[in-house]
Formats: sequence, C-alpha cells, structure tokens
Amino acid sequence: MTARAETGSGAVAPVPSAVAAPSRAAVGLRRIPLHLAVLLLCAAWLVPSLGLLISSVRPGHEVATTGWWTAIVPPLSFTIENYVQVLTRRDLGLSFMNSLLITVPATMLTVGVAAYAAYALAWMRSRYRDWVFLLLVAMLVVPIQITLVPVLRLFNAVGLTGTFVGIWLVHLGFGLPFAIYLLRNFFAQLPSEMLEAAAIDGASPFATFFRIVLPTSVPALASLAILELVWNWNDLLAALIFLGGRKDVAPLTVAVSNLVASHGEGWQLLTAAAFVSMTLPLVVFLTMQRYFVQGILGGSVKE
Repeated sequence: MTARAETGSGAVAPVPSAVAAPSRAAVGLRRIPLHLAVLLLCAAWLVPSLGLLISSVRPGHEVATTGWWTAIVPPLSFTIENYVQVLTRRDLGLSFMNSLLITVPATMLTVGVAAYAAYALAWMRSRYRDWVFLLLVAMLVVPIQITLVPVLRLFNAVGLTGTFVGIWLVHLGFGLPFAIYLLRNFFAQLPSEMLEAAAIDGASPFATFFRIVLPTSVPALASLAILELVWNWNDLLAALIFLGGRKDVAPLTVAVSNLVASHGEGWQLLTAAAFVSMTLPLVVFLTMQRYFVQGILGGSVKE
C-alpha cells in the first residue's frame, strides 16, 4: 500500500507506506500447512469410502483373502454380481423403496410443521412466546430412548405399529424441536420492514408466510431438509421398534442389519449393500450443499 503526497507542480506522487503489504507468494506460502491439513483430513475420510467401493465390486474369495488395495494391481478382477445379488436376491430393492416411502414424507412433514411453528415463535405477539421457545430448546436434551416405551405402547393401542404413518409421526415428533429451533433463529433475522410492508399492502399472515417468508428462507429450509433426510434415512432404532422388522416395510438400515446377522461371512455383499444405502444421502448432499452452509449460518450472526 502507498500513501499520496502533493508535489510542487500540483501532481500527486505516491509515497511508500511504512509497512508494505505481504505479497501473494508470501501469503500462499503461509497457507501451505493449512492446505496440507485439509488434504490429510479429506484423505482420512475418502480412503475408507474408496476401500468400501472397491471391495463392493470384487469377487467374494478375493475380498476374504486379500486387501482392497491389491485390486488395483494387474490382473484386474471386478464384477457387479454383488450389486445384482443384494438388489434382487436380498430384497434390498424393496427396502430401498421402503426407505424412500419413509424418509421423503417424514422429511416434508417435519420441515412444513417446523416452518409454521418457527414463523409463529419468531413473529407472533405473545408474552408466552419466549417461554414456549425455551421449552422447545429444553426438549433437545431429552434422550430419545426414554420415550420409546411409552410411545410404542400408545402406538400399539391405536394400531399404528408397523405402519408408515406411525414411523412418519415418530420422525416428526423426534425431529421437531431441533427443526423449530433452527428455523426460528433464521426467521427472526428477517427484516421487520419487509413483513410490515406486506401487512400494509393487505397481505394476510398466511399470504405473508407463503409468498414472502418461505421464498426468502430457501437456504434454511434446504439445510434443514438435508439434515432431516440424512437422519431419517440412516435411522435404525426407530425403524426396528416401530416397524417391527417386517420385510414388507423394512427400510435399508434394517435390511442391511439383517444381512450382517445372517450372512456375516459375505463381506462383498455387505460392502455392496452399504454403498447402496449411501447413494441417496450423497446425491442429495452434493446437489444441495450450496444451501447448507447458508442455512446453518443464516441465523447465527445478526448484521
């Protein structure tokens, strides 16, 4: 950086500053340790997944006798028989559809109900608003395990055990406290002038919510949807308890756990099944990751 001084002829001449700005090369050198650390962390996460992928396309006898890293040494021996077997003979195709039927409606219900409640807690006028929000935050520390027995007894009494509707309600109830907490913090940062202008123009609270609040809050809604989808997709405990492990309604997590119990020796099948179960969360996260950080940080800092 340089300062400017006026010369006798009226021209402005640059004067070197006392402290010169660091060059781009120097800044790049200082960032080398940071880049190396990031690369090491990425490798630590990617190497196990790479080994899982390679093992899933190797014959069973090779998986049982050699390490996955030997697969890249000629002669190469790869096969898709593992995927064909788990999708057709092990009922993983049906379990994949069951996971979709469980995860997508449960995620949509949670995001929709949480958005309604968070909007009300952020902008409604009530002296009990803060107390209700404090109660919701307190529910975040309640262990899910202590609620399983009473909820299961209630579901048995009303006939919801073993049904998709029952598991939707379970995921809705367990996911709402965090979902409302996240969206409420985001909605509270919306400019009040924007909502006041909508009210002056005659917009009802419902019109304001659907036409202004929701379109403005797409990053927060998308980040919540990603989190809920991953949690619901990877859930095993609630699926075992409230669906009973039946094959006609069992999701992928239950099917893979049964595969481990009955075919523990077939590692090539387990790796293929694990990669099938990872497909949807990976696709969703990679396609919507640009919304994720925006939504998580949207309500954390007030400008």
